[in-house]
Parts: sequence; structure tokens; C-alpha cells
Amino acid sequence: MVAYADQDKRVLRNPLNDFLSKEAVAGLILVACAAVALLLANSAYGIHYERFLAIPGSVILGPLEITKPLLLWVNDLWMAVFFFLIGLEVKREFLEGAFADRSALALPVVAALGGMIVPCLIYAFINRADPAGMPGVAIPAATDIAFALGIIALAGNRVPTSLKILLTAIAIIDDLGIIIVIAVFYTSDLSTVSLALAAVAVLALIVLNRMGVEQLIPYALIAAILWACVLKSGVHATLAGVVTAFAIPMTSRKSPDRSPLKDLEHVLHPWVAYLILPMFAFVNAGVAFGGVGLESFREPVTLGIVLGLFLGKQLGIFLPMAAMIRFGFAPMPAATRWVQLYGLAACCGIGFTMSLFLGGLAFEMSSFDAPVRLGVLTGSLLSAMLGLVLLRSSSPREPVAT
Repeated sequence: MVAYADQDKRVLRNPLNDFLSKEAVAGLILVACAAVALLLANSAYGIHYERFLAIPGSVILGPLEITKPLLLWVNDLWMAVFFFLIGLEVKREFLEGAFADRSALALPVVAALGGMIVPCLIYAFINRADPAGMPGVAIPAATDIAFALGIIALAGNRVPTSLKILLTAIAIIDDLGIIIVIAVFYTSDLSTVSLALAAVAVLALIVLNRMGVEQLIPYALIAAILWACVLKSGVHATLAGVVTAFAIPMTSRKSPDRSPLKDLEHVLHPWVAYLILPMFAFVNAGVAFGGVGLESFREPVTLGIVLGLFLGKQLGIFLPMAAMIRFGFAPMPAATRWVQLYGLAACCGIGFTMSLFLGGLAFEMSSFDAPVRLGVLTGSLLSAMLGLVLLRSSSPREPVAT
């Protein structure tokens, strides 16, 4: 992302092109899975849907026992694999991808920060008189990259590739910010013993990396131990996936043309895009609308999430980007119009999987479950509709030249 004017040409030779296509298809699958979950939750099969989420599962290794319902296995273990993939992508982008040129980070970093801070401020303002709702302040800060790229895919190939790359960069930085938020704010009572064991596992990963170990089995075994230790420590277990990803070697000492990290990313990405995230959407999006009326949208938690995602993301992302471009601190993405840039900002308001995930951390097993889901689905849907309308109506009917 050295110069946005060059991105349309370079992306044709970049692994990011494959990433964009997979994420776009995955976003459409997410929509389908969420729709099925909503239909089931509001049908005569709703009780069976709830029973499916409650299917128990246990892992017992000597004195270690982990017992969870299916919903939490997906949220704690499967999503750890998702965050592992995010970690791989972040490391690759910083070493030789879009973030390798640090000067090119200005526009997406400023946009991502604004897109996290403004929604949080809106949510906090609406919930200022309700301390019980304040733990959810980070929920509207998230962007679902797969869902957002899926909406852009519906706009067709008239949307410039440079805009898709910018969206990807903003979403990846947003994911990195969410990881920090989870580590700092969404922790329970800490276990010093588990944290110490987790530190030993992290040290073992560093040793493997420094020794140039390229076989994935040793990393996988230590990652499993790290996940269990982090789970028991009070820190959310998904962070184990990010830490493990940073330890995977980028280059091979034996074969300079080979990259263990890229190979693993290539193998893992379809599983995350087409199985893990759709499954997460299916088990988390099932909102029963019984008793839901207009008054439900006046609930501070729901209203804060809706306005945070729909308005906060648009203002927090577009205004800083517009200022950066107007004052010459960053170039306008190639072949992009201002309305399209605003459409991108609207698409970033699709929080969906990440917002639902944060909602589960903020209000685990509480009465806020339904308001959170209603707010996330409503804010994401409004953002998707506006983004799609802006992108389709403002883009030329002929495909953008690259």
C-alpha cells in the first residue's frame, strides 16, 4: 500500500487478491447462516435450536477438565483459530504486505482508530446513566471484514480494488485493536499459576521460532497447552491464537522461496472463512423476537450499539480520512470517489461476528443477551444497506480499469 494509485495493479500479483475473493464469498455465507439461525430461533424449532447450542462437550486429561456447551466451544476454541489466522495475516502484512511501508499506514490507522473511538463514545454517552450497560462499550467498535467485503462484492466489479484493499487494512487494524481491548478489559479473576504456565508456553514458542523449527506439529502441541492455560487464567482463550501466530516463521531457512506462515495461512483460510465463521454466526445470531417491539430499540444497550455501528463508524472513519486526504497527508485511493469512500465507512459499521463476540464477553450469561444481539444485527443491517446503496449508485456501470 505504498501508493494507492499503484494498488490496483499490484494486487493482481498479491496474495491479498485471493484473500479478498474468499472473504467476499464468506461474507455471503455468513448472511445465510445468520438468516437460518434467526428463522430457527423464531419458529417452532426454536427449542431444538437452543438444545443444539447447549450440547455439552468435555476434554479430560488427568486433573485437567474442560467442560463447555457447544456455544462456548465455538466461541472459545473455534474463535481462537480465527484469531490465529488474524495473527498470521497481521504478521504477514507488517513484514512484507500492505503495512511493510510504515508511511502507508497513516490513512487506515487514523480511520481504524476513529472507527473504534467514536462508536465507543456514542455508546458510552447513551448508557451514561446505566452502569450495568457500560461493559458493552467496545461492542460497536468492531468491524466484520468478511461480511463487509461480502457486501462490497454485491456491488460488483465496479468498486475499485484500491477501496477493497483500504477496507481490508482498516479491518485488520481494527481486529488488532479489538485484540488489545480483549486482553486489557475483558478478563476475569486472574490465576497466577495458569498465567505462569502460559508464559512458559509462550517462551517455548519463541524458542521454536528462534531455532528455525518449521514443522507445525510442535507449534500445535504448545498452542494447545497455551490455549488451556490462558482459558484457565481468566484471560480470554482466543488470545492464545494470536500469540501462537506471531511465533510461526515467516521464511524458511532451508528453502528461501517457501514461507511456513503463508503456507499455513493458505491452508487455514478456507476453513475459517467457510466453516468457523459461519458456525459462529449460526450459534450466535439466533435472536428470538418474541416480545420485541419499537420500545426494545430504546433500550440503552441496544440503542448504543445501533447508533455506534451505524453513525459512529461512518463519522469516525470518514471524517478523519477526508481530513487526511484534503490536507495532503494521504492520497485518495485510486479510481475512488468521495461517495464511495463514505460507502466504505458505512460498510465498516457491519460489526456482526466480532460485535457479537465482544457482546458475549461483556455480558456473559446476563439479561443483556437479547438487546446485544438485536443491536448488533440492526446496526449491521442498516450499515450494510447504506453501504451497498452508496457503492452501487456512485460506481460507474463499466468495470473499473486496473
